[in-house]
Amino acid sequence: MQPAPVPVPPPPPDSRQLRRVALSGLLGTAVEFYDFLVYGTVAALVFGELFFPDADPAVGTIAAFGTFAAGYLARPLGGIVFGHFGDRLGRKSMLLLTMVLMGTCSFLIGLLPTYDAIGVWAPVLLVALRVVQGLAIGGEWGGAMLMVVEHAERTGGARRRRGLWSSFTQLGAPLGSMLSAGVVTIVSTLPDDEFRTWGWRVPFLLSVALLAVGLFVRLRVAESPLFTETRAQDTRQQDRPPLAEVLRRPRPLLLAGCVGIGAFTAQALLTSFMISYAVRHGYTRPQVLTAVTVASAVALFALPAASALSDRVGRRPVVLAGAVASAALAFPVLALVDSGSPGLLILALALGHGVAQSTMYGPLGALLSEMFGTRVRYTGASLGYQLATLVGAGFSPLIASSLLAAYGGSSTPLSLLLCGGAAITALTVWRLRETHADTLDARTTSATSADVPAAEGARQ
Repeated sequence: MQPAPVPVPPPPPDSRQLRRVALSGLLGTAVEFYDFLVYGTVAALVFGELFFPDADPAVGTIAAFGTFAAGYLARPLGGIVFGHFGDRLGRKSMLLLTMVLMGTCSFLIGLLPTYDAIGVWAPVLLVALRVVQGLAIGGEWGGAMLMVVEHAERTGGARRRRGLWSSFTQLGAPLGSMLSAGVVTIVSTLPDDEFRTWGWRVPFLLSVALLAVGLFVRLRVAESPLFTETRAQDTRQQDRPPLAEVLRRPRPLLLAGCVGIGAFTAQALLTSFMISYAVRHGYTRPQVLTAVTVASAVALFALPAASALSDRVGRRPVVLAGAVASAALAFPVLALVDSGSPGLLILALALGHGVAQSTMYGPLGALLSEMFGTRVRYTGASLGYQLATLVGAGFSPLIASSLLAAYGGSSTPLSLLLCGGAAITALTVWRLRETHADTLDARTTSATSADVPAAEGARQ
């Protein structure tokens, strides 16, 4: 009996394929953040009265952000499920599935009847769609990021610019924020009755356009070369599921879950939550949404700059600088917001979200990807990232709403939340090993490159 032929790995990807993969990651993350931030924005404006009308305004807002948190609760599970199959079957197929689920759920939210039409089934269906959407998003970022990073590893000199290339996926965050804020700004100019009746649905229904463009690009990308090489070199299934391999050495996963908390706390408090906070302090909806849009535009430049800098000086110092800046700006930013000046509101969000948060967030994708081996990278990076979003972004608006109700609307608890998230990130960075010079070895079987001595991990 002749031995089975050994699969031959495909040729290294060219720069055109890398650009296509980067565009795919950008669009996928844009869809992710558009869907989630549209929900957060509309929840802050009208979901309390539309889906929880029997509650007083403060309780209704808390309930609306509770459904926001429900989506985040599902994200770590999505990271486990899609990470498992992404590490076993491939990155591309999971990315197609997650994008379809994300866009479909957002579209269906736009069609939901309100409490007045179907009673308690309205919030039940809203939470159900949020959970499914959260599952899909839990697997989206990891796959999109790994496709870019792993293609860059095998494309000429792009390996030394993994941080810069990974920033294209990260840029989907401010792009999705700009799109969501822009669309909601337009529909929020409608008379209040029309906005509550049908205007709030428009941003959700328009997500179909982003979905169509994203799928068109994503169908044309090639599978990750590192994943393909790993399968070609060892066609046997792993003895343990990827999650078991990651949990066998849990320290890297815990560090991955903590290092992003500061960025996601700042993102949640200074975007979706800031809308409801600022409106209650006398700003109009268009003024707040304009400030969010300007801050997102600033982030479009700050993100790639921070990511490119991390390729030169390392991930740790750049993320640490962002955490220190976020903590230092926490009280001044909220003081500017409380001033009542639209111009100072724009300045506050541009500094806190556009600059400080982006400096923490930009290198995060490359950093998490470098912490795990190829066979478990989808599971490890996805789960670490989603744990950070759950703690930082999922709970912080809910906590902030409760604190504001308890302390009479004072901004001090919000500033302390920002400082707390930044402190967790700073302390975690201190415990991390620098990884920007590491080679992403397709044959790595360890659960994390953090278990490899630095001299080995940095071999070129």
